[in-house]
Amino acid sequence: MKKKSIAKEWTKAILLALLTILIGRGFFFDAYTIPSASMEKSLMTGDYVIVSKISCGSRFPNTPLSIPFVQAKLTENTNSFLNWIKIPYFRLFGGPYVKRNEILVFNYPLEQEYPVDERTFYIKRCVAIAGDTLEIKRGEVFINNKYNDVPDNLQFNYKVLCDKDTIATDTLLKSGITEGGKMRNKGEYWFNLNLENVEKLKEIAHITSIEPLLENETLYNENMFPGNENYNWNVDYYGPIYIPKAGDSVQLTLTSLPLYERIIGVYENNDLRVRNDSIIINNKYCTSYKFKMNYFFMLGDNRHNSTDSRFWGFVPEDHIVGKAVMVLMSIDKSKEKSHIRSERWFKGIK
Repeated sequence: MKKKSIAKEWTKAILLALLTILIGRGFFFDAYTIPSASMEKSLMTGDYVIVSKISCGSRFPNTPLSIPFVQAKLTENTNSFLNWIKIPYFRLFGGPYVKRNEILVFNYPLEQEYPVDERTFYIKRCVAIAGDTLEIKRGEVFINNKYNDVPDNLQFNYKVLCDKDTIATDTLLKSGITEGGKMRNKGEYWFNLNLENVEKLKEIAHITSIEPLLENETLYNENMFPGNENYNWNVDYYGPIYIPKAGDSVQLTLTSLPLYERIIGVYENNDLRVRNDSIIINNKYCTSYKFKMNYFFMLGDNRHNSTDSRFWGFVPEDHIVGKAVMVLMSIDKSKEKSHIRSERWFKGIK
């Protein structure tokens, strides 16, 4: 009897611990790994980031019948969730509470084959919130016609010229330069640099020129959202574009529709059709539309090496997971042997 009692107590303790972890990670805090260089140098590949869910308003799961901490697929042919129960979007503490320039974790909006909470996690900086008008000029963000970037956070591609054929690898590493390399022309390099990298390169005697590699203002990039020739935009020149706010209305024309058709038809679940140059929503001819949710615009700090809202558009409020608040630990796995970045452990995120 005594052995049964001990086993029972241990079982209770383990179940209680698991329940505490599930509730804590589900509604308060969670940890995520940075998989790519799109946020460097703010966040680096191999950073393990603590994300506060409660700071944005804890989101209740859409699919409660799912395997915890597994996104979408258990195996190639098996989902990690069941659709037997679907819960409409709501947050336990209201929200989402989002400020400009916060780094957020969110679900990737284009994976509509999965429930929202089962979609891939992305992490970017929220540069524009609902109700803002955003424009990007020379790679820099302007909100409501005011400059809104923090230059120290940003990285761009640069062309670097020097009067020697090579720049020593040790010199590059000491300057914190890890992306880019030598081009065909003698003495020409292309590097991905932040302001600190640029200043360190300027101190090298045989560097003769450092210029950002920006796209031409008139260049149309068909990969940019909304992928329409009426919007002649590229990664460095984008907008102006209005970020929808719940309760606000926009005028709908065949020209403006590409900006908001995904919101109307997919995110807000309306029947949207175009017939004889007329816009029909839920079987009614419409010349305007009132938004049901708030939306956000996300960018990577590594502006020339980030797939973000410039490519796939707005992030709906029901996709917001939480705010990145601290780097718990960081491991550089890009080298032959993994390297622990001890200087980044327990570092706050700006």
